[in-house]
Amino acid sequence: VQLQASGGGLVQPGGSLRPSCAASGIIASFTSMGWYRQFVGKQRELVASITSSGRTNYADSAKGRFTISGDNAKNTVYLQMNSLKPEDTAVYYCNAFRIYDYWGQGTQVTVSS
Repeated sequence: VQLQASGGGLVQPGGSLRPSCAASGIIASFTSMGWYRQFVGKQRELVASITSSGRTNYADSAKGRFTISGDNAKNTVYLQMNSLKPEDTAVYYCNAFRIYDYWGQGTQVTVSS
């Protein structure tokens, strides 16, 4: 399984980004897919996840601002991030779970004026 993340970048506070995660397999075959982030010197933490049945879960910090979605035709999962704050600055990682955890490379998100 290969996960290719892209779509990070530099954005001003209040702006939006939509990272994407393209999977080498059929995303509906995974138990769940998600986005995690890692702050400097901290452990990786869940931002949002979506199950194969479409159930979503969000960290409290993401609720109301971020939306995770999947496009089965493109085998791609997206994380729409709105109202970004400087404290959202981190490396964001795509994850897929099916018996094992699979990780994509990180994509840097920087929120700064």
